Amino acid sequence: MKERELRIIIAGGGTGGHLFPGIAIAREIKKRCEEANILFIVGRRKMEREIIFKAGFEMRTIDVEGMLGKDLLQGIRAVFKVLKGSVQSLAIMREFKPHLTVGVGGYTSGPVCLMGWFLGIPTAIHEQNSIPGLTNRILAPLVKKVFISFEESKMYFKKGKPFLSGNPIRDELRNLELFPKRVSKSADGAINQRFVILVMGGSQGAKAINKAVLSALKELKKVGFLPFVIHQTGSQDLKKVINDYHALGLDGEVTDFIEDMASAYKRADLVICRAGATTIAELAALGKPSILIPYPYATHKHQDINARSLAAYGGADIVLETDLNSNTLARKIRMFMKNPDVLKQMSSLALKAGRPRAKEIIVEQLMELIN
Repeated sequence: MKERELRIIIAGGGTGGHLFPGIAIAREIKKRCEEANILFIVGRRKMEREIIFKAGFEMRTIDVEGMLGKDLLQGIRAVFKVLKGSVQSLAIMREFKPHLTVGVGGYTSGPVCLMGWFLGIPTAIHEQNSIPGLTNRILAPLVKKVFISFEESKMYFKKGKPFLSGNPIRDELRNLELFPKRVSKSADGAINQRFVILVMGGSQGAKAINKAVLSALKELKKVGFLPFVIHQTGSQDLKKVINDYHALGLDGEVTDFIEDMASAYKRADLVICRAGATTIAELAALGKPSILIPYPYATHKHQDINARSLAAYGGADIVLETDLNSNTLARKIRMFMKNPDVLKQMSSLALKAGRPRAKEIIVEQLMELIN
């Protein structure tokens, strides 16, 4: 098969945590087959479309909606959307004629991979989380390959013959310095001797984390600890958090969404964040010490399991949202600021949990499926 004849569909979405691994896989395919034609199929959310557009890949959208946690009328509507999305997927696939379909999680991957199986197209799925979502559990017996990111996922995919690949991370994160240093660079390139904290609540932010971090910074300032903070707030909290930073006299960069994650990670001495699977993979691959605050309403509490998988290596600390308050968070931050050797040890231990070759391993397996 000539490179220019190779056509691949990657489907998924809902959050950046599903799409970023798909983009990493797509870029690795392009490295090996420069003229390969890759098409992303995502949902109708603006965020999904923006992520793929900025990544520079061709994209189509379908109608799709989740079914978990819905009442009767909402459930009927969701089923209708799944059927509609399946018809749309079938039309796209007949037009595009892919040699391979890859699902990277989220509701969008369901109808696309189902239609891939129906048309006899080699199909694979990748599960980022420790506890698989409903879509991937349904698809597992039908597809040719099931890639997983956590050892804990194996028990859920007994019929799908899971392959432990790890979770792909973005190319721009691959060449960072692995160990956090006590000297960080500010946005303008100047040397900043202060302790740098990266705060992020996922691609959409997290009100609970924003509130707790601000309160903790206020407490730290009272006792003479003044870290520099790179703070991703999410769009809803941006104005309020900016105003609070000014009112409290805190120093940092506050934004709704961090575009240059490589720079943010590189400058950070400590990361405070949710425990999404992609974030866990990035922290481990880069050896970044972290305080993880799992999202308490994640399906099957999979973020708790994700967090424990990294903490078990000693590479992260965990604070449950039920225990999250200014005193607890301030105490932990202060301890890390006073003990750089502890951070360095956490960094080394986090690296042991990483699987930095995940995308290469997945693409090698995908190429075998096509051949």
